Amino acid sequence: MSKRLIARRYAKALAGIAEDSGSLLDVQRELAAVAALVRGNPDLERLAFNPLLAPSQKARALDAILAAAGTSATVRSFFGVVAGAARLNLVYELAAAFDELVDLRMGIVEASVQTAQPLSAIQSAALQEALARRTGKTIKLNWRLEPSILGGVKAQVGSTVYDASIQGQLRLIKARLLSA
Repeated sequence: MSKRLIARRYAKALAGIAEDSGSLLDVQRELAAVAALVRGNPDLERLAFNPLLAPSQKARALDAILAAAGTSATVRSFFGVVAGAARLNLVYELAAAFDELVDLRMGIVEASVQTAQPLSAIQSAALQEALARRTGKTIKLNWRLEPSILGGVKAQVGSTVYDASIQGQLRLIKARLLSA
């Protein structure tokens, strides 16, 4: 089973608990903070990813660290279960999967946007608004510069691609000329 699928199952269970208690966004912030804490501390990262340490040792050590950091009982308990199941090495995937679930529950979708040049704040806001109107969802933009599209913009929301790039237009013209 893939790491992503396993992480999604754990995140789904936590999201259900957090939603029932009305602390979905708080838990999301705490998970992001735990992931950042692990990423920023080499010793803690070794603890999370060391296969030689017993899961119960990892659980006790992490619980002490999270308690000192002021983490909620819900998140501490969650990581106790995760560490006890020898899944602490999924800490980054857990945070990402939880973010996806929160976005899904709040009607937020991510749009992967490619442009040849950076867009201005006004252009970015207009693109975000246009995609929101098309999809009926709140859009979170994920930018990437891609000089090969020559100009314009290419956006993907889910499995739908909106191609308003020069490269895409040239491809359409070529297809029309070849079929004529």
